Amino acid sequence: MSSKPEPTGGAKLLIDLGPLLVFFIANFFAPVPDVLKIFVATGAFMVAMIAAMIFSALRYGRISPLLWFSGVMVVILGGLTIWLHDRSFIQMKPTIYYALVAGILAFGYATGRPLLQQVLGSTYPGLDAEGWKKLTRNWAVFFVCMAVLNEAVWRNTSWDFWIGFKLWGALPLTFLFAAANIPMLLKHGLMKEDAKPVEPGPIE
Repeated sequence: MSSKPEPTGGAKLLIDLGPLLVFFIANFFAPVPDVLKIFVATGAFMVAMIAAMIFSALRYGRISPLLWFSGVMVVILGGLTIWLHDRSFIQMKPTIYYALVAGILAFGYATGRPLLQQVLGSTYPGLDAEGWKKLTRNWAVFFVCMAVLNEAVWRNTSWDFWIGFKLWGALPLTFLFAAANIPMLLKHGLMKEDAKPVEPGPIE
């Protein structure tokens, strides 16, 4: 029985970052008064997120747990933003997302459950158990820092500054952090020619 294909390359970027890109574009270019752009961008974000989930389900036969999690949060908090005319709900979304993911990863790390490996196993072929352990720890710490940073930014700056932070701060920081982990991952078997997939099991 063949396994279901996983999104890679451009398709993965489209699913993961497409909705966020729609949010930025709508916020900057929506032909409405500035006071309404917040709500137009939020509505566009919700629609784009649902579209990404539908595309993933139709094209790959599944919706990843992280996409489900993010999609549900966008719909709930985005809906509250529009309904109550309060932008703080959509601004809190990254904080809640980062904090919950950090908590889940920390729980997996502490209890020896390779939760990150189960989600991203095909993304890091050949990575050994110690590599998954370190990667889990690193991302848990990173997400805690990002949750604190998002809270500090949205509570103490303007909407436009927060949007700029999301585009020019949070996204580059995430890519740079992922890149910074590569040397460690390579030391622990990533992409070795004779690498064998590591079956999910307790983190030693």
